[in-house]
Amino acid sequence: MASEIIINSNQREIRVALVENHQLVEIFVEHKAKRGIVGNVYKGVVTKILPGMQVAFVDIGLEKAGFLYVGDIDAGDLLDDGEKPNQVDINEDKDGHEEGETVSPTRSMDHIPIQDLLREGQEIMVQVAKNPLGTKGARITSYITLAGRHIVYMPTVDQVCVSRRIENEDEKERLKAIISEIGRPGEGYIIRTAGQGRQKVDFETDIQFLHKLGDNLKVRVETEPAPSLLYEDLNLIFRSIRDLFNEDVQRLVIDSKSDYEKCIEFCSNYLPELVDKIELYKESVPIFDYFGIEIEINRALGRKIWLKSGGFITIDQTEALVAIDVNTGKFVGHSDPEETILKTNLEAVKEIVYQLRLRNIGGIIIVDFIDMSREESKEIVWSALQQELRFDRSRTNILKISELGLVEMTRKRVRGSLSQTLCDPCPYCEGKGHIKSPATVCYEIIRALQRMVGNHLTPKNITIEVPPAVYDLLFEEETSYIDELEKFYGIEVNIKVNQKLHQEKYNIIT
Repeated sequence: MASEIIINSNQREIRVALVENHQLVEIFVEHKAKRGIVGNVYKGVVTKILPGMQVAFVDIGLEKAGFLYVGDIDAGDLLDDGEKPNQVDINEDKDGHEEGETVSPTRSMDHIPIQDLLREGQEIMVQVAKNPLGTKGARITSYITLAGRHIVYMPTVDQVCVSRRIENEDEKERLKAIISEIGRPGEGYIIRTAGQGRQKVDFETDIQFLHKLGDNLKVRVETEPAPSLLYEDLNLIFRSIRDLFNEDVQRLVIDSKSDYEKCIEFCSNYLPELVDKIELYKESVPIFDYFGIEIEINRALGRKIWLKSGGFITIDQTEALVAIDVNTGKFVGHSDPEETILKTNLEAVKEIVYQLRLRNIGGIIIVDFIDMSREESKEIVWSALQQELRFDRSRTNILKISELGLVEMTRKRVRGSLSQTLCDPCPYCEGKGHIKSPATVCYEIIRALQRMVGNHLTPKNITIEVPPAVYDLLFEEETSYIDELEKFYGIEVNIKVNQKLHQEKYNIIT
């Protein structure tokens, strides 16, 4: 399908949009002050080992220590006897760095306790596999992977793998034969989707560059202090050229002249076939407005998404999972209710997968489709969901539709979602999405007064500061009760408005 890469770059941030058939399908944002660190290689120091969780914390010079799971440790390089197993288990479906992730093969020695592999104070070279998310530090791995245009180089793994998106078995064998011939013995490589149909010379350029990079890392890890940054991955613009610029992309349009010149220089050195596809945007209208991207980003931050038929879906994101609900809305169909429900669910499937990509939603996802009574309808919807997910670059796993009409699925999460990147939790509701009603706060105040006046130390004058909505309700509905309290206990209650108070807050001053 025809695609374009649109880049908005300025001194504060870089935004990259992938457009397929004139529709925004993915958006990447990198704030220059808070640049992502996935792919960076560090020399770190083990600060704590938790045998019960088989996790170690490693200081890599960031605000929060990175966490290293035992399965992400290159055990062969750490064993005292120097034994280095050749057998590794790499899922060949992995498309290496399609979403910027590093690859962590699982060795046959994962059963070794982490306390036998690491010790506190030990220095170790690690790579960031996942950016820090929320309260969690970065997830790190000691399997180092370096991505090129056509291959991913793995210095510590002895295996050649092929991207899951290359499906032809003959092509897979051809590519493996090329890499086995020009690669280093005992080291590993993943052939990326961009390598499909490429010849030996295309891979030789990649491998020479990546080998130099790997050799430089080996030297620096011996000489640099810990913690320190050994290698910084490309910025978002160059990663987009490396990872997104496939044969379907017709052009890359960028609005920064200086970054345009850097792109031309970068491609001239490494990807000369792409130079003619890079354009400098010169219009006066902001580039994302010109291509209709800005309005799509704002739409992607909303909770409710309307479908063309009149139905809608809602997306609610929590700490543990994302819940997606499908509703018929205004769509009432014609005669057969099952047909109406099936049509709405099928329309929702396309929109859900589109929104997952656009919002970069990952982790556990629960989709509540409208209940279907026929098994064949459920099968049609499930098959449609599988088909749509084939175009998603992130790995997904979906289960069959349950008796309750729910689909459970997971989607690879490497970076924060679009809402996590662009938004902060509401300071008023503290991210809950709701606040106490004025009536609830009003009754809380009355109960507080009851507790206060029930003892012999009751003050004679009480002032209550309340927010405006609560003030109005107290005078409209509860004036008589407060009057009774004043007469019975011989006190005076003064109620004042405080415009600065949160709707859930009040002050009782004695």
